[in-house]
Amino acid sequence: MGQAQGFRYDERADGTVLITHHGRVAGTLRGGRAAEFLAEVDDDPQLVMARWTGNYRHGNERTAKRHPRNRG
Repeated sequence: MGQAQGFRYDERADGTVLITHHGRVAGTLRGGRAAEFLAEVDDDPQLVMARWTGNYRHGNERTAKRHPRNRG
């Protein structure tokens, strides 16, 4: 089971990995993708889960807000 700090993961008996973020399902991985995730998650679990679910900041939000196309 993953550690708390926003993201958690649960490996089920059928090999499925369920990733949750603040109690809500953020992603479900099956088969080869689940195995890849489990091999990678030991490094930095929060960062890995954020990257696999797409729930992380890219660092360019402020720049994108000021772009002429997004000014509205």
